[in-house]
Amino acid sequence: MLGLVLAGGEGGRLGPLTEGRAKPVLPFGGVYRLIDLPLSNCHHSRVSDVWVIQQYEAHSLSAHLANGRPWDLDRTWGGLAVVHPTTGGTENQSGFYKGNADAIHRNREAIESFDPELVLVLSADAVYRLDYEEVLERHRERGAEATAVTTVKSLEEASRLGSVTVDGSGLVTAFEYKPEEPRSEIVTTEVFVYDAKVLLESLAELEDEEGGLSDFGHSLLPRLVERGKTWAHDLGGYWRDVGTLESYWRGHMDLLEPEPELRLDDPEWPILTRGSQRPPARVEASARIEASLISPGCIVRGRVIRSVLGPGVVVDEGVTVEESVVLGGSHVGADLARAIVDEAFDVTVETAGGDEPAVVAMADAEPD
Repeated sequence: MLGLVLAGGEGGRLGPLTEGRAKPVLPFGGVYRLIDLPLSNCHHSRVSDVWVIQQYEAHSLSAHLANGRPWDLDRTWGGLAVVHPTTGGTENQSGFYKGNADAIHRNREAIESFDPELVLVLSADAVYRLDYEEVLERHRERGAEATAVTTVKSLEEASRLGSVTVDGSGLVTAFEYKPEEPRSEIVTTEVFVYDAKVLLESLAELEDEEGGLSDFGHSLLPRLVERGKTWAHDLGGYWRDVGTLESYWRGHMDLLEPEPELRLDDPEWPILTRGSQRPPARVEASARIEASLISPGCIVRGRVIRSVLGPGVVVDEGVTVEESVVLGGSHVGADLARAIVDEAFDVTVETAGGDEPAVVAMADAEPD
């Protein structure tokens, strides 16, 4: 079995937060990065061979992944491999990937050489906990060619995702990719299991027919659904796509609920990461903190209410930070409300968001 993490997306909907960094290394929950969640799921699910396919701002992702040690993937044989776009070959084989289906198709020779029975395909765009072993076991029991892990969202959200229709047994009977008017509130979570042979053969056929490939949803999944052996597997828990500023902010607010659906401190399923060594957070006598996550190295002298502070954040006395996400190394010297502050930013002007969170960032600044 081979795990593929598709980590090459530019993350344009996140605006300045993905200027100078790959979306998978965008901080989440204070001390973590988005890619830590699928890699931690792989570790706890005993998926020991994982390839990370990267592209946009690859240097920032490579620095975080290092040799894969935090996720027990630093092995002599197997473990973590980082895959980059290649040059040479035909026009359709060279340069940047045109989508996730194209990324897999253009690495088909390496996948064929590895010779897996199944391919587990993951993204680094969402936050969730999932035991992949359960999905793989059910896939085998059904004799499936493809399994899509699904959840239920509103029709509005389904229009931005992949919407599926299933029968009473869980067989997928229809798939729509980002439809204007979804027929179903059941959506894919960007977690898929494929029969490796069927996957590679189908991609080759589609590439020949269409002269190129882009994302799964455009042609691969509709083709496999037509074959009648694609099944849905209900995730059955918390899942949130954090590919927009609003959803990224809301995902953090979810962590601050009295009983959060996703617990980052679950001792049975800890989130693993590569982190720097920092001293404990310091809370001064002038500080007031309510329902917040405070990372190591923080110095809090003001009020922090329902907010997440990344490592090394300083909040001045007399300042109130409310319902905000402040990434590591920032200095907050003015009030914040419903805001997202990028790494290493000096906040000197009061900032408040409305229906959408306000973003305090410098597009040309290099993140730590």
